[in-house]
Amino acid sequence: MGRIAFVFSGQGDQYPGMGKELCDKYPVAKEVFDSCDLVRPGTSAQCFFGTEEELKETSNTQPCLFAMELAAAMVLRSKGIVPDAVAGFSLGEVTAVTFAGIFDCETGFRLVCRRGELMQREAEKFDTSMAAVVKLSNEDVISICDRYPDIYPVNFNCPGQVSVSGLSEKMPEFYNDVKAAGGRAIPIKVKGAFHSPYMNEASKDFAAEIDKAVISKPKITVYSDMTAMPYDEDVKSLLSKQICNPVKWEQAIRNMIDAGIDTFVEIGPGKTLTNMIRKISTEVKACALNDYLAEVEG
Repeated sequence: MGRIAFVFSGQGDQYPGMGKELCDKYPVAKEVFDSCDLVRPGTSAQCFFGTEEELKETSNTQPCLFAMELAAAMVLRSKGIVPDAVAGFSLGEVTAVTFAGIFDCETGFRLVCRRGELMQREAEKFDTSMAAVVKLSNEDVISICDRYPDIYPVNFNCPGQVSVSGLSEKMPEFYNDVKAAGGRAIPIKVKGAFHSPYMNEASKDFAAEIDKAVISKPKITVYSDMTAMPYDEDVKSLLSKQICNPVKWEQAIRNMIDAGIDTFVEIGPGKTLTNMIRKISTEVKACALNDYLAEVEG
């Protein structure tokens, strides 16, 4: 018998209209959206009818993605599909720990709203951005970043793909160095240098927010972006410090595979994590939400 993991996506795959079909079709999804609207009025409308530009604002992106992803996970749970493990990429980790029972829905949503506000606050202090570097090794990307005091390797996604964060004015020169080394840099649809020292203050203030929350033991194993290992007791440290530290996604997926996970379902509006996992291992099944739902519903 195989083992399944839900992996919750981060910023970048959002699009206007995400979650509307889920909400219209499944009452359990509508319950999630309704509960989020009670905490942050207009969240559903923003998901369903907001503009692309509006959804790119971090303070909007994070609560909207949380609502859509938790709704989708609850739909799968209502069909009897309970994962053996969960993980989330960046903001997706907040959704993952909420689904796993560490926070209740309202607490998780309040936290992700505050997380988005704090990260946007820091992003607005400097003109920063992110890019995905492909076709180079981790070591090559780290070496190029070492030439720039304002650009950091932050997300180790899969073989041949590392995301970087840094000052926007330095990015064109960085892109040229990447190209000279045989790689390619692709801008990411976010506004901010996430998972870098530019987010230190957001991390500190988010830790204070978590201090106010009721934290329960997870009902499902949760893998951490910070450590690539299952969560221990220190939820506050793991969740807050990942804001200003690299995401060890590739290693987390490899550790999950080593633990027996052979099916990964991406919980989110796109296929970014699905594509990453397929590059990490050809021995496991990775599928996007809509494809998996279609398979389940036959």
